[in-house]
Amino acid sequence: MSRLFRMPPQVFRIFLLALGIVVVYSIARYFLTPDSFGEYGWYRGEALAELAKREPVYAGKAACAECHSDEYQALVKHEHKTLSCESCHGTGQAHADNPDVKMEMLNYGHCVRCHQASPSRPKWLKQIASKAHYAGSKCTECHVPHSPTEVP
Repeated sequence: MSRLFRMPPQVFRIFLLALGIVVVYSIARYFLTPDSFGEYGWYRGEALAELAKREPVYAGKAACAECHSDEYQALVKHEHKTLSCESCHGTGQAHADNPDVKMEMLNYGHCVRCHQASPSRPKWLKQIASKAHYAGSKCTECHVPHSPTEVP
């Protein structure tokens, strides 16, 4: 009778291996899962407080308009009015706090990031085939970024 219930050694080894994996996983999960995990569903509850403590890096359009009112007025009259200044110039909180900190200048890559022809982009967004449109390094040689329909 005991011969009928004898498990083959390879099945017994696989069973022990699976049991070992489950035990190691359970122990690791117990020690590595933060206490606040699950407080708000599948999230770490402390993450919100940690994110709120971070220093802001974006200044916002209003901070740019305080010192750069001419550029801001040109921007709000044209196609780029819905964009944040920091979409093209990079994060600006450090510059807003200290004007000596230089902002990033526009280059070819900034414009192409949005305007490179792609079938996934909406038809209303002006698109170009960058290599055929212009071979130079600065779109600003022909376009004014804050009012793109104007010629410099």
